[in-house]
Amino acid sequence: MSDAAKALEPVESPCTGVCRLDESGRCVGCFRSAREIGDWLCYDPARRREIMQALPARAGSLFESE
Repeated sequence: MSDAAKALEPVESPCTGVCRLDESGRCVGCFRSAREIGDWLCYDPARRREIMQALPARAGSLFESE
């Protein structure tokens, strides 16, 4: 591994490896939108934290509709 790669901070991700979108376009594994998943590595840490904080409510709304 290069020195530059070693210097990078790990990127927190809510990914659970269950990558399937529901009818609303939200992943049933991590509750992010397809756009959020695709853009995740481009987001700054503050934006990632905003999304991470919203995920529990998204999860709750997904399971309430079943």
